[in-house]
Amino acid sequence: MTVTGKISAIRGAGPAPAHRRRLLDQDWPRLLRAGAVLALGQVFIALSGMPVSFDRRLLIDPVLSLGYLSLLWLPLVVGYWVGREQVLEGMAAYTRGGRDVAAGAIAGLLGNAGLTLLVLGITHFDIRDPLVNWSPQLLDILEFEESVWLGTLIWPAIGAGTGALGGGMHWAGSRTSRTTVTVLLSVFGTAVLESVITDLTQGFHVEAVSDWLYGPKRGLTYPAAIAVAATAVGVMTGLAAYRASPARDGRTTRGNGAATVGGSESARPAWRRMPTRRAMNLVLTVAAIVVLPLFLGRLTNELLANVGLFILLALGLNIIVGLAGILDLGYVAFFAVGGYSVAVLTSPGSPRFDPEIPWFGALFAAMLLAGLAGLFIGAPVIRMRGDYLAIVTLGFGEIIRVLLLSDWLSGTFNGAQGITNVPGVEVFGLATVRGFEPRSVLYLVLVFCAIAVYVSWRLENSRIGRAWMAIREDENVAEAMGVDTVSAKLMAFVTGAVLGSFSGAILSAKVGSVFPHSFAIIVSIVILVVVIFGGMGNIPGVIAGAVVLIGILGGPNQPGLLQEFAEYKILIYGALLVWMMLQRSEGLIPNMRRARELHIDEMNQDVWLRAQAAADDAHNEGGNPRGGRL
Repeated sequence: MTVTGKISAIRGAGPAPAHRRRLLDQDWPRLLRAGAVLALGQVFIALSGMPVSFDRRLLIDPVLSLGYLSLLWLPLVVGYWVGREQVLEGMAAYTRGGRDVAAGAIAGLLGNAGLTLLVLGITHFDIRDPLVNWSPQLLDILEFEESVWLGTLIWPAIGAGTGALGGGMHWAGSRTSRTTVTVLLSVFGTAVLESVITDLTQGFHVEAVSDWLYGPKRGLTYPAAIAVAATAVGVMTGLAAYRASPARDGRTTRGNGAATVGGSESARPAWRRMPTRRAMNLVLTVAAIVVLPLFLGRLTNELLANVGLFILLALGLNIIVGLAGILDLGYVAFFAVGGYSVAVLTSPGSPRFDPEIPWFGALFAAMLLAGLAGLFIGAPVIRMRGDYLAIVTLGFGEIIRVLLLSDWLSGTFNGAQGITNVPGVEVFGLATVRGFEPRSVLYLVLVFCAIAVYVSWRLENSRIGRAWMAIREDENVAEAMGVDTVSAKLMAFVTGAVLGSFSGAILSAKVGSVFPHSFAIIVSIVILVVVIFGGMGNIPGVIAGAVVLIGILGGPNQPGLLQEFAEYKILIYGALLVWMMLQRSEGLIPNMRRARELHIDEMNQDVWLRAQAAADDAHNEGGNPRGGRL
């Protein structure tokens, strides 16, 4: 938007009167570009093997699988994108209507024409030589297991339909669009969470619910999909009515605006009610976390335990990257220190010495060693910034892995053979946590996650936390204001290293062994993606990022809910990282202070525009900007 447009918008001036455009009055160059990009994307998805790999996972039985969905979502997104318009000040604002639907349909039609060309190319040419990983099953999927001509004709029609749906969201309005997206995500989420929902129904002895929801091939049945969609619509409608109600939150207004609850005025202001609400939410969350594992099966508890391990790692890296602003690509080193320290000190199969001390004693030693590793890695790089810092920390992470594999230290760490026979965790002589008992492992992980969350929260709101955030915003200014940047950075490295060692220590006891390949550099990359995706500097965001990414896609060596994504998870991690950097750099659940830092240029521009608008108004009224007469 131009400066004049922004100033007018700040003053409250709206766009020019709305006009209606004809159906084919389109931005054709933009539509052609969008169609070409969509065609390339569809062909790439098809030739990468995603439709074939995902086709085994049914979403709605028997009509929709995850394989076909991989070819349906992109036209919807592109159709929505081509309908977006930015109305500059002084330019005509056009009413939304059939033109937006037509734009989405045209883009979808052109994009899915790429699939038509692919079907014809596969049919008439031998592509096995250049594309050795091409599967003949792809042609069956693209032809709907019927005929070549059906595939060539129906894919453009599907692209036009899904693109029209995306473009029509602008015509329908924001409330209808949100409801549509919520319905689609609700149906998709219910289908994807089939194992979790089945576990819950078995735990609560209501198996009839899961039997009604899912068909013989474990996809949603037609009535179940309709019921889930109707429930989502009902919830969205109820929330909209609740927000529009004058008696929201149980308060009504009388003549003087006094708040009443149940016919009597509420004596407690809103700021005094907030702590009570937060306490109630915290109590309910803790109760759900403690009770739900009792009703979950082994697979779901195992999955949640893996998610908890990555939450521990992400919380530690969040202190280094999210709070202190230090880009650490070698964080897996601290993960390895925790795992190997506990394995050496507790396992009877340790090659050089085997003290076989209790797990909690080994954990204390692992914390000390991880803190020393944090000092060892942090001290040389403390004066570096930006790319140099990232490269050096990446090198340190690889150095740790190579040392674990080396012949020089094979007498201590057993090289590539690793250390086995790591015992479980004996909890005060009352119980032993072992890897084949996922529920007990999950509870152990939850305890350490609670400790890590509390420590992170307390540090974030402490003096050292404010020093970290000052360094993140501008290290030179922080140093000029008296912040000891060297000690603050070293403290961030040490704290993050200790939290990372928790996860390594639990992993060694959970698996019963440690190997160098478990601590590859890709682990650091995945943890960084989790922190960025969730929201750097925000504890709930980091937790949400780990739950979404690790829970659905899985970790580098850990399965997720969608095991079909196993060979594509790194590709998806990279795509998500690029998208987050371009579209939502503050993360899924952003930290407000961090979000302001990322958008500081826009905020400064808006402040300047407001000042310019105020100065122009004062000048037009015959006064000066301070309000006095000339």
